[in-house]
Amino acid sequence: MTTSTERETLKLQPDWRFVLSHPAHFLAFGFGSGLARKAPGTWGTLAAYPLFFVLNALGVQGLALAVLCLPLFVAGIWICGYTGKALGVHDYGGIVWDEIVAMLLVLAFTPATPLGWLLAFALFRLFDILKPWPIRWLDRRVGGGFGVMVDDLLAAAFALAAMWLLLRGWPL
Repeated sequence: MTTSTERETLKLQPDWRFVLSHPAHFLAFGFGSGLARKAPGTWGTLAAYPLFFVLNALGVQGLALAVLCLPLFVAGIWICGYTGKALGVHDYGGIVWDEIVAMLLVLAFTPATPLGWLLAFALFRLFDILKPWPIRWLDRRVGGGFGVMVDDLLAAAFALAAMWLLLRGWPL
């Protein structure tokens, strides 16, 4: 199993041709958002919002959205693993399916207000970037598609816990 502590070599520089060459690459790169040169994880997190609003309009909300995140997570293990192998780097920064699924999970339990959506984004990005223990520990030791997905799942859990604590005193 390749971990982020081992040396990995990018086999190719991903571009639109690569992203469109396989459905797994298209999803892993967040419909293209992961191709952003600066802060692809942030762009990937933002890519969750249109998907969230479409699902919300279709009635997939709250607990139903959280339950939907389970098969999206499981699929993400393969999607991210497959794309990572094609690139030669298991957790390449442009692979953002993990951010999308984790952000959908956070949004499932977020107050349906612009301020709630902004808070959800800020908290998730904070924990995804800072990677407090055990997120960083897992990120460094667990490889493959599961490793890509699991640290963002924990960042989502941290964001949800922080949101719950904040909203106990300041309801949105």
